Amino acid sequence: MKEIYIQHIAGLLNLKDWQVENCAGLFEDGDTIPFISRYRKEKTGGMDDVEVAEVRHWVDVFSEMEKRKETILKTISEAGALTDALRLRIENCVSSTELEDLYLPWRPKRRTRATVARELGLEPLADLMWNVKTRLPEQDARQFVKGKVADTQAALAGARDIIAERLSETAVIRENLRGIFRRRRVTTAVTKAGRDSAEAAKYRNYFDFKMPLDRIPSHNLLAILRAENEGFLKIGIDADEEKCGAKIYYDFCQEHGYPAGPLADQIKEATADAFKRLLEPSISGEVLREAKEKADRESIQVFGENLRQLLLSAPVGQKRTMAIDPGFRNGCKIACLDEQGKLLYHTIIYPHPPQNDKVKSIMAVQQMLDRYGIQAVAIGNGTASRETEDFLKRIHLPEGCKVWTVSEDGASIYSASEIAREEFPDEDVTVRGAVSIGRRLMDPLAELVKIDPKNLGIGQYQHDVDQALLKEKLDNTVESCVNAVGVNLNTASPYLLAYVAGIGPALAGNIVAWRSENGAFRSRADLKKVPRLGPKAFEQCAGFLRIRGAENPLDNSAVHPESYGIVDRMAASLGVTTKELVGNAELCAKIRAQEFVTPQAGLPTVNDILKELAKPGLDPREQAAEFAFAEDIHTIDDLKVGMELPGIVTNITNFGAFVDIGIHDDGLVHVSQMGPRGTDPTRVVKLHQQVRVAVTAVDLDRGRISLRLLK
Repeated sequence: MKEIYIQHIAGLLNLKDWQVENCAGLFEDGDTIPFISRYRKEKTGGMDDVEVAEVRHWVDVFSEMEKRKETILKTISEAGALTDALRLRIENCVSSTELEDLYLPWRPKRRTRATVARELGLEPLADLMWNVKTRLPEQDARQFVKGKVADTQAALAGARDIIAERLSETAVIRENLRGIFRRRRVTTAVTKAGRDSAEAAKYRNYFDFKMPLDRIPSHNLLAILRAENEGFLKIGIDADEEKCGAKIYYDFCQEHGYPAGPLADQIKEATADAFKRLLEPSISGEVLREAKEKADRESIQVFGENLRQLLLSAPVGQKRTMAIDPGFRNGCKIACLDEQGKLLYHTIIYPHPPQNDKVKSIMAVQQMLDRYGIQAVAIGNGTASRETEDFLKRIHLPEGCKVWTVSEDGASIYSASEIAREEFPDEDVTVRGAVSIGRRLMDPLAELVKIDPKNLGIGQYQHDVDQALLKEKLDNTVESCVNAVGVNLNTASPYLLAYVAGIGPALAGNIVAWRSENGAFRSRADLKKVPRLGPKAFEQCAGFLRIRGAENPLDNSAVHPESYGIVDRMAASLGVTTKELVGNAELCAKIRAQEFVTPQAGLPTVNDILKELAKPGLDPREQAAEFAFAEDIHTIDDLKVGMELPGIVTNITNFGAFVDIGIHDDGLVHVSQMGPRGTDPTRVVKLHQQVRVAVTAVDLDRGRISLRLLK
């Protein structure tokens, strides 16, 4: 990678040049983000997976920029306009905006007023005026009065069109105007469609809105842009036309000299036209897109953090589980699962109105609890969730069996997906949805990787932001979480295996096929027998795969096979076997890490090995904690201002957090109710965190609940 790009990325991400250079080199070698952040800390200076992913993003950006530069240089060269100075400026560009500005005069464009003027032979007149080579442009214009050029005024008008286009394509003018526009206010006005539409009511706070562009919160900007896209608002930037025109004229004079007399009037007229007709709409659009890109990044960052917290939610673990998808008229769908999440039995009960078949439902549930040895109950948090929870209180649960409320977000998407059809080809969508609820309780990560994160009910404006950037962030987040936890090679689904570093969907399918044909993997080395899983893929994935009960206990740890020799030497230095060392924190504490550093494995790697040996295969996720909503609160009508209630955080945005308090509608803890001004909600609460809140306002008409976070 070119030095200019390395330096730019390092400055952007607050890293050292060598860190970026080494990271880029590892990517060229085919290494993955999880592998680099976990097993190549010496080369990256201990960069975490988020930092490595950021470097990867910018490496890809500049790789595409290099291709774009080749196209641009070729086009300008073919036009006979490529000077050494221009080539150097293009080659040293690290800004796509600057690069496109430099290319703009030669970029193919549609037919314009300037194009017509050139066709009429007026470019020489424009050149005289542009280079300040005439004092009396009207007199010089007479020689151009011929053919379709009726008079000198028509000739001058055509020359001004050419000058206006040149001004609009001048890089310094465009960048100076961007600087002005970035400091101005974004303004909105309601359209006729907005005034006449009931749908537009949700945007009424923006019908006459003004705020400095550099201070507008991301969620406000995204809401405004969505409203504009729906035809309810007209958006602009209140740049001062007179001042901008003066700035364009000044920039022209700095480059070409100060025109005098009639020529000055002609240039000023051209600059005014250039701003109003060409520059203002172009620069407004660019600056708004730039602001949206910033808002997108902020929104995507929040979405990614929410997803990380959701995927790393505490698992209940391998328990025989009863999963209930609650409902009123259509009943409660029940699925009984074994410890591995295999469907054992399913049925429907009708304990709620209108059927109210409570006795029969109690008997059915009691029978299932006993027959299938149920150890945990998962209830979806949708319609009839609280009523179903109350119903279960009438039933004698087995000792140690607890009831949990589980988010249903995305369950319906999963139940109708190709993945669900492959897993349960003979079951309908209601059964699949109930199974998904149960499996989410057992292992949220293993189940949620089957669902597009955009359907999990987290984040803000996820359908409005840059979809490519969003997918990149979410894919990186899922991959990071899967590899941080580790995957059981002998039980993992192909959908989970696909996110392990270096594997992907095709190899995941091959692994499952090999497992089905040959039985359980007995060692990590067996992976090499899987078709198309070569040395590079093995290197990338092996450390993240676990084999319980393997002959070599290191195969059930995060120690990479390339470091097994180091562990053997550690054990030998203590006079014990590797099996005796693994899991013995006391023995590990006696080892001096510096003594086992090698040219390939530096001190960070050795320290990681010792940490893993002390607690091999440790799941980084917390243990699931019990929770109960307030028993006397079931609907919004039960709420009163001042009430203090328990709740669970269901979503986090830049403007606050949504909290489930046990009724149909979540309440909002606005950022102003979380702490001092400028508080970042993502730093105050976490997804699925249990909190206590106070009710500050209840809007029955709009079904909105305002809350305050209690310490």
